This record gives sequence, C-alpha cells and structure tokens, in this order.
Amino acid sequence: MSEVETPRLDVGRPAVAFDLPATDGRRYRFGDVAGEKGTVVAFICNHCPYVQAMIDRLAEDARELMDEGIGCVAICANDEEAYPADSFPKMIEFAATHALPFPYLHDEDQSVARAFGAVCTPDLFGFDAKGMLRYRGRLDGGRAGPVPEGTRRELVEAMRQIARTGEGPVEQMPSMGCSIKWKEQ
Repeated sequence: MSEVETPRLDVGRPAVAFDLPATDGRRYRFGDVAGEKGTVVAFICNHCPYVQAMIDRLAEDARELMDEGIGCVAICANDEEAYPADSFPKMIEFAATHALPFPYLHDEDQSVARAFGAVCTPDLFGFDAKGMLRYRGRLDGGRAGPVPEGTRRELVEAMRQIARTGEGPVEQMPSMGCSIKWKEQ
C-alpha cells in the first residue's frame, strides 16, 4: 500500500464535467448530482483500507448533507484489471453492502480523476452552489483505524460553511490514503 496525501487546494477552480455510469444502472453528470447549496465529489475505491475504515462515516455524513441540500457522489477510477476488487461488479456489491446514499460512478478510462487532479482514495472535493471548488480535504481525523474520540467532522463542517457563506474554511487538512491505481499509458 502506497500512502499519498492530497496537494494544496486550488480554490475557485470549476468542477470538472463528467458523464459516467453508476452502480444503480444510470449515468450521471455533475449537474445531476449537484445540490442547490453545494456538492461533494469523493474519489474512493473498494479495496483501500482508508476507504474501508471511513466509508460508513462518509455515507452517514452524506445523508445528513444531502438532507441539507448538498449533493454527493463518489467515483472509482482505479485500474480494475490490476485491482479486480475495484471492478464495476465489485463496486455494485460495495455500494449495496454499505447502503451508499449517493451515486457510485465508474471512471474506467480515468479521465475524470485526472481532470480533477485526484491522487488518492479517499480524495474529497467540496464545491459551492456555483460549482466552484471551495474544499479539498479529509472527512475527519480518522485514518485507516478507529476514529479518535472527539474527532471533528471536517467535511460536514466545511460543506455547511460553504453552503452558508460560499467560502470554504481557511485551514483544510489534506486527505490521506492509498494512491489511485493508474493504468499504464
């Protein structure tokens, strides 16, 4: 497992357009998942221990944010030939097992992950109501193990601030996880 940390935030960058298949049999574009108060785009995968440790917390936080008018979506871009646990059929199982409340999209050619500049799983992007990047950071202080008591819900706090003010927090802790498994080019 190679551990990677997300780079600094490029505030104000517009969301990347995409049109990807989802585990629910539909296709989604950014506009289909965008919330009236903001949108979270999470790059995740099935096999990463960091994602496995946080996926149920992400699903719970997403339910709360979605109830508040903030859209959520997750995208898997890992090379499924090299990592069969991240194949589309396994993504369908993963979404069902964890009762994901948001669409889980498959970026088979990895073009969307590259356009976003995603580097690891999880890699979380928070956009304002106009689709401008305002947050790039972690879900919370948990890593690949149990969450320390009193851990702040950083993504939830950031997205609520963005919904309220249009601006993200000044301090944003980078996410850390497994590197995205890129295909050889």
